[in-house]
Amino acid sequence: MIEACVESLEAALAAERGGADRLELCANLDVGGTTPRAELLAAVKSHVGIPVFTMIRPRGGSFVYTPTDRDEMRRDIAAAREHGANGLVLGMLDERGRIDVHGMRDVLADTDGLPVTFHRAFDSIADQLTALETLIDLGLDRVLTSGGAPSAVEGAVAIRSLFEVASSRIRIMAGGDVRAHNARELVRLTGVSELHARCELDASRIAQIRRVVT
Repeated sequence: MIEACVESLEAALAAERGGADRLELCANLDVGGTTPRAELLAAVKSHVGIPVFTMIRPRGGSFVYTPTDRDEMRRDIAAAREHGANGLVLGMLDERGRIDVHGMRDVLADTDGLPVTFHRAFDSIADQLTALETLIDLGLDRVLTSGGAPSAVEGAVAIRSLFEVASSRIRIMAGGDVRAHNARELVRLTGVSELHARCELDASRIAQIRRVVT
């Protein structure tokens, strides 16, 4: 399963041509991604045939959110549902750098059963194995992680540990500088069956990853 991270309709179309199985739609990838405009989500949904997960992140910077931030996230979740999102990507931490359980429960109440991926805020957490159990208890479907390292290859040992602990309870998706030259080795080292890679306007970037892992 290859998920392509995109921030425009043109990139979404390129990713689908390249063989992506799913899209993560964002705005402002230069700050790690924020919530895209509802109009962009609607346009992407009307032009692609693969699932589209939309980022729910009100701003760049810290993953510690105020009540006002959480209200904005809930409004964005409602808009994403209205415009046909197939899933959501979000994450919240508390002041101590752990999962914000209260905040997560608050926003998850509005997801109406859509699958949810916890994004790479996870890589800011020191005790990832404990955090993984928290996310399982919260009912999340997937964690996107580089194992806390600058890249997924560098964090492969940690990702493998998460994958083994997760078993069938939650999916582990490896992301962080995933490229054609390292994708096959990453799968071998970690055991994961889902990879996350950025796609700009070049379909070959995803196609090359697809070729080496299938």
